[in-house]
Amino acid sequence: MGHTSYGNALRDRITAPGTTPLVGVFDMYSASVAAGHYDGMFVSGFGFAASYYGLPDIGFIAWPDMLAFVQRLRGAFPRHDLLVDIDDGYVDPEVACHVVESLERIGASGVILEDQKRPRRCGHADGKQVLPLEEYLTKLEMVLATRRDLVVVARTDATDEDDILRRAECLAATDADAVLVDGVRSVEWVRRIRKVVDGKPLLFNQIAGGKSPRLSLSELTDLGVDVAIYSTPCLFAAHEAMDAALAELRRADGRLSAVDPGSGVGVAASTRLLERNIARHRGAPERAEV
Repeated sequence: MGHTSYGNALRDRITAPGTTPLVGVFDMYSASVAAGHYDGMFVSGFGFAASYYGLPDIGFIAWPDMLAFVQRLRGAFPRHDLLVDIDDGYVDPEVACHVVESLERIGASGVILEDQKRPRRCGHADGKQVLPLEEYLTKLEMVLATRRDLVVVARTDATDEDDILRRAECLAATDADAVLVDGVRSVEWVRRIRKVVDGKPLLFNQIAGGKSPRLSLSELTDLGVDVAIYSTPCLFAAHEAMDAALAELRRADGRLSAVDPGSGVGVAASTRLLERNIARHRGAPERAEV
């Protein structure tokens, strides 16, 4: 990364004018596609639980598996921002600190640490419970003391209106780099949260079919949001496309569709996509198209 650490590079993007988009990826192939469109990736817990285990996002992820995934991502994408969802730090504060230390060592740009109580839920699901605030703040402060340059996002999953604002204000008062309130239900609530976190950078999480309004980057910039994370666009698009392709294969009695040599995806296009990961690793000049 030259003289700038991965954490500081992401920190600079977060604090620059406008809303920085980070696109959720769920495996190496989805990351390979996303890298051609965006400079920043969000390593989504929802996507990883789905792709690696075939399980919902309710606390099944084992931290060594996430660590290995991020290591593969960094090897293939040496210049992309990588913000990693580490759920609740895998329960214990000591584990959270070890994971954060390890992720920084292998080149993660940042992490998101939530205040959920087990059993955890997707941030846009019903039935979420949160830790007592002091318990979460103790874990967060330990993580902040462990990191060197890594970006740390403090996230609350509170659902009670008074508790949302109280926690957002407390998280903004820490040395965390940014605050995320997950499952924000309206533009008015984005404004209220922006006001209580004052000058601290604010993240907004968008997931298709989730509880938050669908907002453009321009609208988010106007609301004072610094980062937009998109948890699952690749995962849900892959689901829809695979389902359609296999339904068509069945209708066609097993005959593959013809591949358009200019725009279709066949063995040649797929191989070209994956060869870029080798080129990036070897330092060949390459830039994501935005």
